[in-house]
Amino acid sequence: MSTKNSLYSKSPRPHRRSRSAALLGHPQAAGSVYRLRIVTPKKPNSARRPVIKSYLNNGKHVVAHIPGQGHNLRRHSKILIRGGGARDLPGVRHTCVRGTMDLLGSKNKTMRRSIYGVKRPQSSVQKIRRCLRRSL
Repeated sequence: MSTKNSLYSKSPRPHRRSRSAALLGHPQAAGSVYRLRIVTPKKPNSARRPVIKSYLNNGKHVVAHIPGQGHNLRRHSKILIRGGGARDLPGVRHTCVRGTMDLLGSKNKTMRRSIYGVKRPQSSVQKIRRCLRRSL
């Protein structure tokens, strides 16, 4: 049974540890690539996932996953990183944001475009309307 004093005490509650601690509470962080690697996932899965090691502008070193198929990153490329890595890649807690800075968006994506940095595809009717609007 707890005592009165233990109930009244204002002891600090333990804080939940952040899964993406390198962001220091911010939603994204910018940085530059210093190593590109291909990593294989944990046991039931089998693939070759592209991963980068980067140096963030806040002074932290981070391992981040590159989502989607194909990328144009090289050493010293500028990137934007967000939290949430690949669950089956051990030690990878961050993901690169596609379509920003030096990392281009994926090609030929029509679904889940926001994750892969792809703009909305324009239909031919919309293109014609836009041309007519300019001419007026």
